[in-house]
Parts: sequence; C-alpha cells; structure tokens
Amino acid sequence: MMIKIKVEDLIHKYPDGTQALNGVNIDVVEGEILAILGANGSGKTTLLKHLNGLLKPDSGLIILDNKELNDFKPGEVFRKVGMVFQDPNDQLIAPTVEEDVAFGPTNLNLGYDEIVSRVNNALESVKMKEFAKKAIHALSYGQSKRICIAGILAMEPEILILDEPTSGLDPEGVKTVMKILNDLNKEHGITIIIATNSVDLVPVLMDRVAIMDKGIIVQEGTPEKVFTDSRKLEGLKLELPQIAQLMEALRDKEKFPINSLPLTIGQARQELAHLINMENNAFASPEIS
Repeated sequence: MMIKIKVEDLIHKYPDGTQALNGVNIDVVEGEILAILGANGSGKTTLLKHLNGLLKPDSGLIILDNKELNDFKPGEVFRKVGMVFQDPNDQLIAPTVEEDVAFGPTNLNLGYDEIVSRVNNALESVKMKEFAKKAIHALSYGQSKRICIAGILAMEPEILILDEPTSGLDPEGVKTVMKILNDLNKEHGITIIIATNSVDLVPVLMDRVAIMDKGIIVQEGTPEKVFTDSRKLEGLKLELPQIAQLMEALRDKEKFPINSLPLTIGQARQELAHLINMENNAFASPEIS
C-alpha cells in the first residue's frame, strides 16, 4: 500500500482572519477513492486546494510521492495532481470543447499529434467525443461538468481531485459522472479524492471516508465504520445515507433485530432476506422423528 499524498499538521488562515484549517492530518493511498465529507465551512475546499499547490499552508507539510510539495517545480504538481472545481465557469475558458480540453496539453508544449490524441482520449473517457466542435456556452450544466473532467484528464494526472462533482446535477447526471469516475479509478488506476455532501454516493463508490469539522479531520475510515453513529453525524451536520436511515427507523421504531445498518440497497436486501429467513424458521413446525 503506497501513500501518494501525506498531509501533516496543515494549518491555513485566510487574509480576512478565517481559520480554515486547524491541523489536518491524513494519508491518501494510491489507487483509492477517498471521500472528504463535511458541512459547508468545514474546510473541505481549502484542503483540496492545498493538495495541488493552489493554496500555500501557513504551516504543516504536504508530501507527494515522498517529496515535499514545495520542492516540485510549479508545472510538475499540476501534471501529477489535477483539480476539478465545483463551478464549471471557474474552469472552462476556451470557445469550443476541443480547444478547452487541449488547453492544458498545449501549455505542456507537447506535439500536435500528442495533443490531439490526449484530447480524443479525454473526451472518450467522459463520453463527450461527439461534442468536440461544440461551443462551450451551448453545453448543459452536466455536460460542462464532464468537459471540466476531460480538461484535467488530458493532462494525464495520477491523482484527480473533485470539489462537489455532482452538485446541481439531476439523478441521471449524477449517475453518469459517478460511473465515469469509477471507470477512471478501476480501469486506469487514477487515485481520486472527492469533497462532497452527498452521503448517499459514499457507500456506493468510495473506499474510505474522512469527515471534516472546523478545519480538522474528526473521523476517518471505511463507510461501514464511519456511518455507525447517526447522532454523531447529526452533530457534524451530516446524515446517514437514505437506505441506512430507513433501516435505522425499522430497528429503533419497529424493533427489527438489525445488528448493523446497511448502507446500500444490495446490503439492505440481504439484511431483510436474512430477517425473513429467521422469521420463517421461528414459525416452522418442528420435525417429527
């Protein structure tokens, strides 16, 4: 298990005096999908912007591939760690889709053929190849989000960071984006870090979860470990995934003998099937010997 990014005692205060990070410590493992959860103002976006050098810490260390981030040349970090912003308007700058996706590779001074290849591959990865000639302003919000991802993929990063990638999307858009990210992780081995408030996505996609509150990480582990105490989550202004809320209600209000809360529909189906089998066995007639 290789550590791609190590964050040690990270502290950051904005010029207006806002203390955004208060000593963050976390490791990011190569090949994982890590979710950063937290209420608005908890420090999620500030942390993400430190991981590829967009912001500089007041103190603390960020180590990328066993090398301190400050020791990299400016362009080297962006080639290794790409960030997709929450609002596409903060990222899309060119007139057309292919020009926008080509912007990063062009600034790497790559040859024409390599740029074309990267643009085509990136657009194919986000299922937007047929939109290459389309004007940026003619894209839907969901399409714009996917082009933002493509623009970063064209840089061929090892780590992909996304700030609220599904915010503002309809259910179909959410499904599309999350499938893209899962494919990038499973088929191409890209390490992915996602800041999100969408707890329902976490048990479906994420390998590990870190919860932030007041500029520090207060809980960390697998989704099964983190989503065990609904009262603690409420104190952090978070909720259980919806399926877990339903199962919790069945346990607490209807007295169903549920030992651990399922986090996905599949897990809930297995738990309910187990309960039904238990009930059937309890009412079965004893065998006559």
